[in-house]
Amino acid sequence: MRQADRAAHTSGLRAAWRSRSAAAWALLPLSLLYRALRALHTAPYALGLRRARQAGIPVIVVGNVIAGGAGKTPVTLAVAQHLRERGWHPGIISRGYGRSTTDCRQALPDSPPAEVGDEPALLARASGLPVFVARERIEAARALRAQYPQVDILLSDDGLQHLTLARDIELCVFNDEGVGNGWLLPAGPLREPWPRPVTAVLHAGPAPAGSAAPAFAMQRRLSHEARNAHGDTLPLAQLRGQRVEAVAAVARPEGFFAMLSACGVPPIHAQALPDHYNFESFTRLGRQDEPLLCTEKDAVKLWRTHPQAWAVPLQLQLPEAFWALLDQKLAALRQRGA
Repeated sequence: MRQADRAAHTSGLRAAWRSRSAAAWALLPLSLLYRALRALHTAPYALGLRRARQAGIPVIVVGNVIAGGAGKTPVTLAVAQHLRERGWHPGIISRGYGRSTTDCRQALPDSPPAEVGDEPALLARASGLPVFVARERIEAARALRAQYPQVDILLSDDGLQHLTLARDIELCVFNDEGVGNGWLLPAGPLREPWPRPVTAVLHAGPAPAGSAAPAFAMQRRLSHEARNAHGDTLPLAQLRGQRVEAVAAVARPEGFFAMLSACGVPPIHAQALPDHYNFESFTRLGRQDEPLLCTEKDAVKLWRTHPQAWAVPLQLQLPEAFWALLDQKLAALRQRGA
């Protein structure tokens, strides 16, 4: 399937997940099978036959219950910064989805995304923290602690469904589509039944119904400034009124294009590519002299052939009430470890 066709297929599936449409009903038997398989996976933990493994230090999981992007990585970066401001020494672990390797390794700021995964590469570059990836997150946690013994708290980028790793705080992130039609994959977007117990819910759209956990609205916007591979910066305001091209290979590329338009920079050409696309066969739709805008996640891969492309970071604002709750949980963890 061609890359553009794959992107269109993914977009069409997400559209079917917004309601209990005929397409969703047709997939419902497969969702029931998925539910049964999910129950078989979780039952040994629920019955005490299997136990989650401890990392030896507190663990915060930033995850979601829906397929596709929900905004976990910006939340992970924001929480990591908050932890440092509060005197913690955080590290980050991830599975490294989509990478070509299978071993446990550190993601460095200059690591090829194909070897460590898109999100870990971005996290290592943007946070300056130690980031390790492994298929089993407990393996990543132990390797990180062995190399960086000063780390006293771990952030797991994704992993709500990874029951092998014990965790102290769970943050569940939702994009503006919420739980969609409320059905499990593939008839709906849910990876597991909702509601489920979590420490807090962070949502870009309306708060998802049914959860007893405190919910907090996220405000997301693009940075006022973009940068290219050479380290040059460009205020987005300077692009207003110009012909620009935009490309995004993320779960919801239309969101990036809409935010550009909200900044007064509507792209003349907007190319939506599949999530985790490697950009090896990428070709521009517009003229070469027109500014090319991309997401921060896509920049490292795109910069290999288009170093002049302008990456526009996503900025996140969370309410003070959320940080107060997190500080309360962190204080309890510190007291427990004292």
